Amino acid sequence: MSNFKAPWRNMSAIRTGRSFDLGKMNLPQLWFAYLTYPTILLYFALIAATAWAALHFSTTLWATLIPVPVVIVVYPLVWYAIHRFILHGRWLYRNHWTAALWKRIHFDHHQDPHLLDVLFGSPLNTIPTMAIITMPIGALISGWSGAFCALSTALVMTCIYEFFHCIQHLAYKPRWRWVADIKQLHVLHHFHDEDGNYGITNYVPDRLFSSFYREARDRPRSKHVFNLGYDIEEAHRYPWVMDLTGSPPKDRPDGARPAAARAASDRNRAA
Repeated sequence: MSNFKAPWRNMSAIRTGRSFDLGKMNLPQLWFAYLTYPTILLYFALIAATAWAALHFSTTLWATLIPVPVVIVVYPLVWYAIHRFILHGRWLYRNHWTAALWKRIHFDHHQDPHLLDVLFGSPLNTIPTMAIITMPIGALISGWSGAFCALSTALVMTCIYEFFHCIQHLAYKPRWRWVADIKQLHVLHHFHDEDGNYGITNYVPDRLFSSFYREARDRPRSKHVFNLGYDIEEAHRYPWVMDLTGSPPKDRPDGARPAAARAASDRNRAA
């Protein structure tokens, strides 16, 4: 008899209260969760709608499609800048009006990197951002058809980005070398030094702007890798994120062991 279990069975076993726990999921379970997740379904619907709108306003197909390669080049650069200078900046949590936004869009993900609900951005934040970044570019190239084509391209790229982002937090060892490599780079961002490897599938901007590193030994471990600088001292000074969380910021995810304990365990196994 086959040992395969349908991915939709026992899904409660891979939940931790509010969210799917990628650290307890296999690849078939991820596919099922991803393809049925409301945010992804919304993106799929918007891809179809924006592609239809691009064709509806199109005069010539080639002119409509020109924004596609432009967005493919520009989009990762803009998201790199957003990730590095806004999501990893400190000014959002230091403002009462933007603290909840920062908590939702990035702090929660670094506090517990395996939770699917906080891995995906909120569509209320991501869709307007995609539109603001890409539609003016497309409109300058080929009017309304280009604007909708550019947004459709960004939505497709986001779906691809989000799937590989899930893979990078999944309890799964990729067989494809490229996927294994980008997973390792992203793991370093979350568990070694957050001030580097800002990409997910594309690390060209990291190389261009000197934030790329390949191995843990290339840098000392950051003490802020899980709290992004929002430590106890900062939480008392700017309490709004802590108030929303209901607890002080964590220096490591639940279940993680201090470095000294890990080192002792490794020595015991070696002996």
